[in-house]
Amino acid sequence: MTLLLGLTGLSVHYPGASAPALADLGLALFEGEKLAIIGESGSGKSTLARVIAGLLPPGSRIEGRIDWGGGPTPRPGRDIGYVFQDPGGSLNPLLSVGRHLTEVLRTHLPLTARDARARAAELLDTVQIPDPARALNAYPHQFSGGQRQRIAIALAIAARPRLLIADEATSALDVLVQAEITALLRALCDAKGMTLLFITHDMALAGQLADRIAVMHAARMVEIGPAARVLRAPRESYTRSLLAAHLDLASPRLVGEAR
Repeated sequence: MTLLLGLTGLSVHYPGASAPALADLGLALFEGEKLAIIGESGSGKSTLARVIAGLLPPGSRIEGRIDWGGGPTPRPGRDIGYVFQDPGGSLNPLLSVGRHLTEVLRTHLPLTARDARARAAELLDTVQIPDPARALNAYPHQFSGGQRQRIAIALAIAARPRLLIADEATSALDVLVQAEITALLRALCDAKGMTLLFITHDMALAGQLADRIAVMHAARMVEIGPAARVLRAPRESYTRSLLAAHLDLASPRLVGEAR
C-alpha cells in the first residue's frame, strides 16, 4: 500500500486554550483506503480533519510532523476535498448551484466557462441530483437537506482530489438519508480511487463504510485497526463503551448486545 499521509507526534493548541485539542497523535493513511475516525464530541475528530486540510483558525499552534508521502503539501479544494457537517452553512444562499460549482472548477482546473458548466452538470448527475441542467440554475434553499449535502459532495470532488474528508457529513440527516449519503461516498471513492477520511460519532455508519476505524478520546487516539476487528473485538474499554451506546442500523438491539 502506498502511504498518502503520515502524522507523527501531532499536537494542536488553539489560541487561549489550556489543553491541547490533539495530543501526540500518530496516524498513517494509505492511498485508496477508507478510514473512519470516531469518538465523542470534543474528542478531537474535527480538529484532526482540519489540521490535515489546512483549515485551522489563525493563531493555532501545531507540533509534530505531517508528511504527504514524500510529495508537496496538497492544496485545499484541489487535492483535498472537504464535506462539512451542515450543507446549509457551506453553500452561499445568494449563489446558484451552477455558480458554486463553476467557480470551484475554474479556480482549480483549466476549463472554459462553457466546459465548466458542462462539467458541473456531470457532477450533479454523479451525486444523483435529478435534472442536473435545471438544478444548475436553482439555489440551495430549493433543495432538501440530503440534496444539499449531495451538492456539497459534488463541490468537494469537483477538482478530482486525492483525499476526501467528510466531517460529520451525515449527522444532520435522518437515518435513511444517512445511509444514502454513506453509500454515495463509498461508491464515489471506489470509482475515482479517492482516499476517504470519514469523521463520525456513529459506530454503525463507520462499520458500514470504513476499511479501518480509529477511536479518539480526550484529544488522543486510543485504538486503531481493521473495522471488523474494532467492532467485534475492541481492545480498549473506551471503544467497548462506545459500542454499547450505539444502535446497530440492521437491528433494534444495541451493538454488542447478546442475540
